[in-house]
Amino acid sequence: MGKAKWIAGFLGWVAFGPIGALLGFLTGSFIDVQIDVAKRVSGSGGNTTGTGYGPRTGYSPNEQRNSFMVSLLVLSSAVIKADGQVRQAELDQVRAFIRQNFGEAAVPQAMQILDGLNRQQVNIYEVGAQIAGYMNYSQRLQLFHYLVQLAAADGEVSRSEKDVLESVASAIRLSSSDASSVIAMFYKDRDSAYAVLEISPSASDDEVRSAYRRMAMKNHPDKVATLGPEVQKAAAEKFRKIQEAYETIKKERGMN
Repeated sequence: MGKAKWIAGFLGWVAFGPIGALLGFLTGSFIDVQIDVAKRVSGSGGNTTGTGYGPRTGYSPNEQRNSFMVSLLVLSSAVIKADGQVRQAELDQVRAFIRQNFGEAAVPQAMQILDGLNRQQVNIYEVGAQIAGYMNYSQRLQLFHYLVQLAAADGEVSRSEKDVLESVASAIRLSSSDASSVIAMFYKDRDSAYAVLEISPSASDDEVRSAYRRMAMKNHPDKVATLGPEVQKAAAEKFRKIQEAYETIKKERGMN
């Protein structure tokens, strides 16, 4: 394929606002053409503040998916620059991460976008506000799961990375308990299993069961089905982490 399949079609709502401004470095490229078309379709010229006009509503599944992927790259740039510099090892991790989750065809375009983003300052709170305005809660949870997975790709989440992740969670309006739950999925210990289910070790067996049902419903892969099979597959992995946490607690307690 000449272009990564997830970037085919209009970009959707990321063509506007602070994310659209960040993508402006791709002047004359495929992305720039898509932004121009999206703005003309909207009729807003891309101005989302102060005019009463903005991006249209009712984006197609393809546009939603493309917007999700670009949002992931924007926030990935913030995560990999958490310690103040971009290391080749981190870029290699991103490349492998994109390849594993979205396929080889997505890698060249994604890395081109990421390279441009790494040369700019990403305002997490401006970008996060735009994401929170267009993504539903389940989609934002999955986006955050991707970012934590990226931060943990080298075996651990550093203090600086965790600080950035917590800022991202706040910016995209995730609850602190949900953010802590996702981060806990990447640790293997007794307390982490409870954190995944958003309960304390002192919870009763009935509270454990109730917490599992609540978390399973909140994180079910069907909730992100409109974003495409790759994202839904990753959501299934997050769902399995919740099941594993529940099984760990059940085994420890001897629950049926």
